[in-house]
Amino acid sequence: MQILKVIGLLMEYPDELLWECKEDALALIRRDAPMLTDFTHNLLNAPLLDKQAEWCEVFDRGRTTSLLLFEHVHAESRDRGQAMVDLLAEYEKVGLQLDCRELPDYLPLYLEYLSVLPDDQAKEGLLNVRRSSPCLAVA
Repeated sequence: MQILKVIGLLMEYPDELLWECKEDALALIRRDAPMLTDFTHNLLNAPLLDKQAEWCEVFDRGRTTSLLLFEHVHAESRDRGQAMVDLLAEYEKVGLQLDCRELPDYLPLYLEYLSVLPDDQAKEGLLNVRRSSPCLAVA
């Protein structure tokens, strides 16, 4: 499910590299997820600074729309740390190496992890996220 990795990239903070690769991203979306074509086209054809400001407004303003999955499940409890250790171990099992820039529960990173799993496991992982994250429950 390579499309999950692309969706994760689209959820990242907008940067110049994504805007430079927009034709490749659009081609992949058209081929693998045509229902996202209009969204991706609108995103990547808007001014980068506008989309950066919009991203900050949506994802940097509180827990409800946080891209940190365990924020929705564990908040600040001690269970969050162990959950991250467990998730990191799952990433390592499939060969994903984390750079120290993001926490293991960062949604785009989790989508990248799901993209390398067999389809049935990836779908189960998506269902788990949907159940745990209020901002994704309507999806």
